[in-house]
Amino acid sequence: MKIVFATGNPHKLQEIKEIAGDTDIEFILPPSGFDPIEDGKTFEENSMIKAKEAAHLSGMIALADDSGLCVEALGGEPGIRSARYAKTSEKRIEKLLNAIDGFDNRDAKFVCAMTLVDANGNIIFQTRGECKGKIAKHCSGSNGFGYDPVFIVGDSNVTMADMSESEKNKISHRGKALRNILDYISKNSFNL
Repeated sequence: MKIVFATGNPHKLQEIKEIAGDTDIEFILPPSGFDPIEDGKTFEENSMIKAKEAAHLSGMIALADDSGLCVEALGGEPGIRSARYAKTSEKRIEKLLNAIDGFDNRDAKFVCAMTLVDANGNIIFQTRGECKGKIAKHCSGSNGFGYDPVFIVGDSNVTMADMSESEKNKISHRGKALRNILDYISKNSFNL
């Protein structure tokens, strides 16, 4: 089964392929022209916007995620604006560390909302995955992308960027959400 994964981010597509590695689903990129306007107010709304756009362009079943980092001391910011918090990954991390400097509460969570739609853009299934942790004072690790070098997983002292891809995929917000999607598909593939 082929499913369009609604992203232009090759890192996300690679993660999705690795997590779904033992299934018979082939995730592919959307056709050229995929450039949805992410003006939703929640992760769920933005994932729905992206999935519907990918289905419309491809005429295929589409899956989209919208994810971000929510920091308690910053009132949930950067949240749905995580990818637009600053121009580059380095600048985003620098801005985040400056914003949280001086706060004792460094609790945070990665959130991933996923929406699966049919070829006509009708929602088939929506789910959410979360990974709790805290924000480090300095970057650590060379794996992953985005905020991974400053996100300490759970009660450990290891950032997501310190972990291997397979370790990260077992506990990540995206991994949890995708496993929910794959479970749904395996139980309902006759309806797809």
